[in-house]
Amino acid sequence: MGTTKRRSPLTDWTVLVPVVALVALVFSWGRDLPGFAVVLVALCLAGAVLAAVHHAEVVAHRVGEPFGSLILAVAVTVIEVALIVTLMADGGDKSASLARDTVFAAVMITCNGIVGVSLLVGALRNRVAVFNPEGSGAALATVATLATLSLVLPTFTTSKPGPEFSTAQLTFAAVASLALYGLFIAVQTVRHRDYFLPVDTGRGADQRGDRQDDQQGDRQGDQQSDQQGRGDHAVPPTDRAALLSLGLLLVALVAVVGDAKAVSPTIETAVAKAGLPQAVVGVIIALLVLLPETLAAVRAARRDRVQTSLNLAYGSAIASIGLTIPAIALASIWLSGPLLLGLGAVHMVLLALTVVVSALTLAPGRATLLQGGVHIVVLAAYLFLAVSP
Repeated sequence: MGTTKRRSPLTDWTVLVPVVALVALVFSWGRDLPGFAVVLVALCLAGAVLAAVHHAEVVAHRVGEPFGSLILAVAVTVIEVALIVTLMADGGDKSASLARDTVFAAVMITCNGIVGVSLLVGALRNRVAVFNPEGSGAALATVATLATLSLVLPTFTTSKPGPEFSTAQLTFAAVASLALYGLFIAVQTVRHRDYFLPVDTGRGADQRGDRQDDQQGDRQGDQQSDQQGRGDHAVPPTDRAALLSLGLLLVALVAVVGDAKAVSPTIETAVAKAGLPQAVVGVIIALLVLLPETLAAVRAARRDRVQTSLNLAYGSAIASIGLTIPAIALASIWLSGPLLLGLGAVHMVLLALTVVVSALTLAPGRATLLQGGVHIVVLAAYLFLAVSP
């Protein structure tokens, strides 16, 4: 009998695709791309998204929740911030509202799109999607506060004309955003980590009251047992494999955002030729950047881990505001032109609707197809009004 030749992990597509996408980024950076090159870069971008999701799941399997979803959310957001700053530096006055448009799009996509799809998938699988209202509710409160301080208040302040902050106000918003983000991370990973762990759906949603009355140590033990029994039955990857996946995750995310920037001139030209508002560019950028988290959240929901999906959604929204606003405040030192942060009336209404609907969805700790459908409709309304204001 012949022996089976063992395939080297270096030849796996999840290793090759991020490298190829990064090479495509190097050759396309700063160049005007012809049509066929744009298509190739877009294909590399799609492959890098799928590879990023795979490596994020490997890292998450090794470090456990909620650290896994936190790593993906922070990594994506840090690179998203770099993309926004780069585009603002190159775009001049026409990109004055790019940060606002992209951040608000990220909030709407995560809080309605990712949450809605995850609840739909979870409810289709078990009739009722079950999660922790303690952790998810705290995350929603953080998102609502950050969004109001950074995106709503600039419309009503009077120190500067237009929806802008004064220097002092922008500094306060940046410091407050960082402080809230740091506090949330401390609560999520240390102080109340058990609030962000997946719920054991096998015990039934009606038994949540008994579970909440358990002592913290018992609750953590139950949740960790749930992770081992329900999460992934496969043996966790080794430290070496996890470190390799972490490195490849960063490579894939750099390629995703870099390739998105490479195709952004084509996107901007197409948006202008179609006669669409400039805000559509921010929506498209947010959709591209959030693809890895969206796919990871859907796959988690398919495994009955809706809480992991919500961690990804709200964690991404918190990181998007909590890291972008301080970065933009710092970059405004050398960036010329105005920095428009305040939302218009229509977007403020959509933000208020999102907060109210999300609060009603999260309060019971379980959701049906209806709640998922409501969130999807809110996202659809946002996308439609972005195209046809």
